Amino acid sequence: MNHFSCTVKTWDGEYTLGLQHLKSYNYLPAECEQMRVICDRISRVYSDSLEETVKSLLQLLGKVNRAYLTTLEEKLLRVLESEHGDEIIR
Repeated sequence: MNHFSCTVKTWDGEYTLGLQHLKSYNYLPAECEQMRVICDRISRVYSDSLEETVKSLLQLLGKVNRAYLTTLEEKLLRVLESEHGDEIIR
């Protein structure tokens, strides 16, 4: 029996997983790109030095099982990006 693995990039790092542990959401290529953009945005803001509430919010946004953010989720992420923009640039 062959055991294959792959490296998966998530909002909080990269993980090597066995293929048997992956679940397909059958996203279209454009949806995969949207997920990558959301992941990158959350990764740029996320830091261990953030307040617990902010970290929790980012963690929840990173676990959304759809290829888009709702209007409210998008607004929340934009606020966090603007508030922590100086830290991102440094």
